[in-house]
Amino acid sequence: MSLLGRGFHFEGLVYRGHNPRWQHAPESGQGAALNGGRWNRIGQPALYTSERFETAWLEAQQGMPFKTQPLTLCTYEVDCGPLLDLCDPSIRALVHPDLGSWMHEAWLEKKLLRQSVIAWEIADDLMRQGFVGIRVPSQAKGAAARDVNLVFWKWSRSSPTKVRVIDDEGRLRR
Repeated sequence: MSLLGRGFHFEGLVYRGHNPRWQHAPESGQGAALNGGRWNRIGQPALYTSERFETAWLEAQQGMPFKTQPLTLCTYEVDCGPLLDLCDPSIRALVHPDLGSWMHEAWLEKKLLRQSVIAWEIADDLMRQGFVGIRVPSQAKGAAARDVNLVFWKWSRSSPTKVRVIDDEGRLRR
């Protein structure tokens, strides 16, 4: 069943905290492609962002808020769609029948064991349907209901898939 009619267009700011080694390419998504992520298989570029900079911090620290590692925090200007809102329980029910368990799937463990990851299957299906990304609740340790991420699988520097880092002063190495 196609869900494209339920998609939305996001216009606004999002945030991303990433390893400083990627500061030369903050829009590349190659780190996610090299390692895979909750919502992308190895080989599939993805740009994981957050609606709040506090959420970007939580995501980047991976559950170690008291032993922080160096971090480059960036703001991105977004004018992008169609996205699917997986924060909406009625949308999640249409995407996959088991509402709760797949949102909290131990994807990393499954990846390491070379098992199927439900989120990857969902992402593959949504990309085939024409979605360029999703809106999802953060699964970072300490995340609350207000902590929401936007994950992009397709983006560019211009609309309708614009996700562009704001670096007006040229502080990031290129």
